[in-house]
Amino acid sequence: MAQWRFYRLRRVSRMGLSALLIMALYGMLATQPEAYAETAVKQPKVCFSPEGHCSTYILDEIAAARNTIRVQAYSFTAHDIADALIAAARRGVDVAVIVDKSQISERYSVLTDLSNAHLQVYVDYCCAIAHNKVIIIDQHRLLTGSYNFTKAAESKNAENLLILDDALLAKSYLDNWNVHRMGAEKLAMR
Repeated sequence: MAQWRFYRLRRVSRMGLSALLIMALYGMLATQPEAYAETAVKQPKVCFSPEGHCSTYILDEIAAARNTIRVQAYSFTAHDIADALIAAARRGVDVAVIVDKSQISERYSVLTDLSNAHLQVYVDYCCAIAHNKVIIIDQHRLLTGSYNFTKAAESKNAENLLILDDALLAKSYLDNWNVHRMGAEKLAMR
């Protein structure tokens, strides 16, 4: 019986300590909501086009970037997305873009805009095609799917875009981005 009381007393003490810690944490969060907002994990989002307005999600994510944006693009002709990347760079975000070699000769490519704005732009010659469609923001936000960064992806094609807040998954994509960056050539505009 004495052992049972000791166990029960210890259990109550642990529960009391846990409750105290929870209340202290809640009090810290309640007095510092901005700190909580910065660390809160955002819910996954999915978008389907045509007419899913996926570019709106992309533009919102770029606008929310604070430190870094890394892009891998197969086809990149969407001027609104390029403009958002340029605006992010102007507010101090470190922006770098890797594109497939087909973008060098693509008539509507945004490479000139990105280069003229002094963004880091690289051309990936690694494979038959560098078919990635990825944006990694602040090392934890990940945008990926079949969605090319084009007007056709927004209004004509059946595409998908997945947005995740997952630092481990984003790290895997960032590691892959870095591998492709090491093998890519810096864009030289003529």
